[in-house]
Amino acid sequence: MSANTAKPRQSQALRDPTAAARASKGWWRANKWLLLRRACQLGLLGLFLVGPISVWLQRQGLLGRAWWPVEGNLASSLTLDTLPLTDPFMLLQSLAAGHLPEAAALLGAAIVLAFYGLIGGRMYCSWFCPVNPVTDFAAWLRRKLRIKGSRTPPEGIRRWLVLVVLLVSAATGVIAWEWVNPVSMLHRALVFGAGAAWGVVAVVFLYDLLIAPRGWCGHLCPVGAFYGQVGRGALLRVAAPRRRACDDCMDCFQVCPEPHVIRPALKAAGQDHPVILSPDCTACGRCVDVCSQDVFRLTTRFNRSEL
Repeated sequence: MSANTAKPRQSQALRDPTAAARASKGWWRANKWLLLRRACQLGLLGLFLVGPISVWLQRQGLLGRAWWPVEGNLASSLTLDTLPLTDPFMLLQSLAAGHLPEAAALLGAAIVLAFYGLIGGRMYCSWFCPVNPVTDFAAWLRRKLRIKGSRTPPEGIRRWLVLVVLLVSAATGVIAWEWVNPVSMLHRALVFGAGAAWGVVAVVFLYDLLIAPRGWCGHLCPVGAFYGQVGRGALLRVAAPRRRACDDCMDCFQVCPEPHVIRPALKAAGQDHPVILSPDCTACGRCVDVCSQDVFRLTTRFNRSEL
């Protein structure tokens, strides 16, 4: 009997995890949240690109005056000369390094902390981080090429890295993580152009593709670990209100960047409600997309009813 059940499991692991959803729900509903995330990422990048592009047009004599709706980068920015936004993890490193930030930076960090603490949690990783499409592509290509095996880092190492980064900042007097942070480096490369940054991004891509599936975001990135802890009580959550309809196809586990968060809600393992409360969940909505049985929903942490 075990030999008979092993075959379907293997075929599930190798098949396209979106095929059943496309057949039952159509292409749009099978990719809706993925496309919305890409639109959000591209839209954010576009806001940062307006300034450099308008400067170039001005130099070409095609525009009378350059316009910068958003100045800076994801680490620290100013929108419409009014709204400051600061990465609170970067601010913590600055404080640890002994640098007293300006009032605008403190206000910007407070705004970001309030948003992710109250609303989004780790949605920064899936909705705004420019490295997310890189690691998503690596995961997709890994499935296509049927690359097996992994050398996954120990669980929890990214949380320890948060502490290490702060200690290094305190010891050196510099904002340590920003020297090697692929998120900031890629964003600056896309907006301003920076050749060396592409090498760092290539390392992240190859690491996820060849060594550890979802290894960077899921096990190493301290930025994701930081926002996960900030958003432990965040409102936006994924739930499995129709978990009784689950047919054990495992498609959600294949596409989820943090597959360990699914089982407690889907299979009532250690909890009786269908809401994913793990701080590791990125609220990407991909499980909602690929589930042909419409088991999952993007909802709030208080909506614990089952359908």
